[in-house]
Amino acid sequence: MSATDSLTGASDAAAPALQGPAGAGPSLVAAGLTVAIDGARLLDGVDFEARPGELHALLGPNGAGKSTLLGALAGDVTPTAGTVTLDGRPLAAWKLRELARVRAVLLQQHEVFFPFTVREVVEMGRAPWRGTDAEDDDERMIAEAMALTDVTALASRAVPSLSGGERARAALARVLAQGASTLMLDEPTAALDLKHQEDVMRLARERAASGDTVIVVLHDLNVAAAYADRVTLLQRGRVVASGKPRAVLTAERIGTVYGQDVEVLEHPRTGTPLILPLR
Repeated sequence: MSATDSLTGASDAAAPALQGPAGAGPSLVAAGLTVAIDGARLLDGVDFEARPGELHALLGPNGAGKSTLLGALAGDVTPTAGTVTLDGRPLAAWKLRELARVRAVLLQQHEVFFPFTVREVVEMGRAPWRGTDAEDDDERMIAEAMALTDVTALASRAVPSLSGGERARAALARVLAQGASTLMLDEPTAALDLKHQEDVMRLARERAASGDTVIVVLHDLNVAAAYADRVTLLQRGRVVASGKPRAVLTAERIGTVYGQDVEVLEHPRTGTPLILPLR
């Protein structure tokens, strides 16, 4: 049994299609990952894996290091120490465009200050495929991504004129249009109403079920318990526990990490954990 299976992370991904083949692709592995800025350790010796066919949620209180870890896994944050490999190759060995074809990243902040339309923003996701045979799929991929995120009717709207939730969905459509089979989503449900939150998580779940690797930063422990195959719980830049939601999300552990007493019940229909603050 690996350290991952006993409480530590998961890995893999690839393929230029909106839904990649099951079991395909590069593995994503971090070992001893440390990120220090101005003397502060945002990550401290983190080991992590993400596997194809699984939705892996990064959890933890504010400042735990979730977004920093996602940025380091994506190659957008340079680690002070440790390694990240994708398909057995260090991230630094990948050319930027090559990397963009196998992993797509949705950032927490996705402001657009220029008056691009929703359609133009989604088209940007196809940039890595320019000049390749996959360029023939542009129209299909763009249309599919917009339909999946419910922004087709907004295609001609300027992004700065949209609500926060509409902007978030347009940004997700761009990520989906990219056609990468490793998805890294930083709080994709944060600005969304209840229906669109569920739509996004169902979509992430479906992508994982199709064989893609999906890593999602979440604040809502109940959403993570309902949708994630595996979760990694962070605190002060370190991994507290990683594994199946039921094993990780115990009342004692949540109380210790979040400083909030909770009760963990079992959902009467699905059996998934329900985390309720004690009030």
